[in-house]
Amino acid sequence: MSIVRRIAPALAAALLLTGCTDVLSTGDGDYVPGEGNVTEVEATDRGDPVTLEGDTVDGGTVDLADYRGQVVVVNVWWSGCGPCRAEMPLLVEAADELPADETEFVGINIRDLAPETAAAFERDRGVDYPSIYDPGSVTLAHFGRYRPASMPSTAILDREGRVAALISGEISSKTTLVTLVEDLLGEASDG
Repeated sequence: MSIVRRIAPALAAALLLTGCTDVLSTGDGDYVPGEGNVTEVEATDRGDPVTLEGDTVDGGTVDLADYRGQVVVVNVWWSGCGPCRAEMPLLVEAADELPADETEFVGINIRDLAPETAAAFERDRGVDYPSIYDPGSVTLAHFGRYRPASMPSTAILDREGRVAALISGEISSKTTLVTLVEDLLGEASDG
């Protein structure tokens, strides 16, 4: 048997394992970036409320059930993610602009190696809403078929706690986010 025939299977396996393609690759970012796509979910397709609680980056706890009756913006982020850093000021501005008695913002930090790193990132950017610390991304399974799959991702929950919209990737504008939330606020008051 020739040397080429003996090493060909090993070479093929090595190429597969090294990921010689950019398809579904993390590239240089160490995460899969989204495209900023917005998926709105019809009320009849929203499924069950997201049940999720966890410890926050600053040592507190968050339970999404405590926010039932409000529209909740859940942003999945990591301080080493360029698009996450770029969109954070937009999230802070939207949180300040939307009615505090009807909306809540919650982050989920899924990559920082220490909660102190994530908490310092938030302090530096004026984030005053809580972020769950989940470096293993375990909490994302609670979103079911609307599980955030890219970095960053933002799920918007209706007043019943169901996923009503999902933004995969960096939010394109504050207007996009505010409009999605305001539509849900109007929907809930319409009955």
